[in-house]
Amino acid sequence: MRRYWPTLLMAGVLVGLGLYLYLVELPEQRTEEATTTQAKRILAFNEAEITTLTVHSQSGEVILTHAPGQAWTIAAPIQTDADQRQVQGLLHALVTGNVLRLVEAHPTSLMPFGLDRPSTVITLGAGSRQETLSIGDGGPLSSSLYILRASDETVLLTDLAPKDFLNKTLLSLRRKELLQFSQHDTEQLRLTYPTTEIVLYAQEEKPKKKWKIRYPIEAEADRTHVQTLLFRLEDLKALAIVDPGPERDKLLSSFNKPKVKITLHAAGADHVVRLFQPDPAGREAYAQTMLDGPIYKVSPSAIKDLTKDLFTLQDKRLLGIDLGDIAMLSIKTRDEQYVLIHQHNEWVLEDQPTEKIRQDVADLVVSRIVNLPAEERVLKQAGQLAPYGLVAPVAEFVATGKDGRVAGRLALGNQVGGLLYAIGHRIPGVFQVRPDLLTQIPSRLALLGQEAGAGP
Repeated sequence: MRRYWPTLLMAGVLVGLGLYLYLVELPEQRTEEATTTQAKRILAFNEAEITTLTVHSQSGEVILTHAPGQAWTIAAPIQTDADQRQVQGLLHALVTGNVLRLVEAHPTSLMPFGLDRPSTVITLGAGSRQETLSIGDGGPLSSSLYILRASDETVLLTDLAPKDFLNKTLLSLRRKELLQFSQHDTEQLRLTYPTTEIVLYAQEEKPKKKWKIRYPIEAEADRTHVQTLLFRLEDLKALAIVDPGPERDKLLSSFNKPKVKITLHAAGADHVVRLFQPDPAGREAYAQTMLDGPIYKVSPSAIKDLTKDLFTLQDKRLLGIDLGDIAMLSIKTRDEQYVLIHQHNEWVLEDQPTEKIRQDVADLVVSRIVNLPAEERVLKQAGQLAPYGLVAPVAEFVATGKDGRVAGRLALGNQVGGLLYAIGHRIPGVFQVRPDLLTQIPSRLALLGQEAGAGP
């Protein structure tokens, strides 16, 4: 037993040392680290605890409030929605900002730090606690600011960036997006012009929603242009806001009929915006979302972005049938003539059904033919085709559907000014298209993989 006694004694010492480290040293270290971290923080509370925010600048005072689980709103000088990104950006900067140096406690003069007349004073409330921060001049570093913390009357040099705190006006803190909706929930879009209107509606299809024109014609819509229009509506922001009052009434009296009234139906609710351009030169543009609400000054480019004619919104792919619906496609040019048949998820040549053809080459040319869009409209209704080279076209494509009926046609004629004349099955009229397709039609040998350098 004696020979194990030194070992037991050493084990006891190690246990005692471990307990000392765990119970004394580590808690002290944690406390010291927490104290150091807290000393570096500008605010003593977290962002989630903040329920009120007051921003006082040379332009006036803005009071914002926030309830748990709710968005920030402006309570004064008017009651309206706040710009969530602006408010959260300001709060995040304050909460994550650090104190670089304690400059002076109870300073005798605030002038050296630009705090005698601070550019901005921010007061934050978190329950019963409150903190006021006065923003002064920039510090010696490029991204640093002097601030005065009211709770301990200390001037701090911080790593805050001036851009996060300067020019915080009512307009900058106010929600400037005119419409709040989700593209995913959008079901209908109505564009009302002084003399006509266009109505579009969405159909749920996988993998993407499909848009169609309901009025003034029944037709497929150009998904890309509709989505671009919706993006423009989401991004429509006010450059200035004129609230109800004499100034608004005077401005409203200068308006004529709106250039366009857009009614968007999403998630069971209508969202309306009217766009006006009282200046004939187009230097200014305005918008309204409610007849008795504010008038928003918007970029004049918004008028162009949001006024679309019927042709722009139509599906301009001329062939008139989607790729997945084609059973047979006839391809005829001055140099080539063959028919591709789609069977068992593969393309074969009608007159050589046992020959293997390059599926990548066939898929690519069919896709190019199906998706060829009109670039410009020449005639709304096709009349005399000879002047456009469409009586004896340089290339002609005929698609047959799975029901055995002709479902798509496309003919290419003369080339003028870098574009080809074309007619198609989807839209009546004569159009101009890009000429690239003429050089992208593979030969029969290329389809069979027998032509040197054959490829997509």
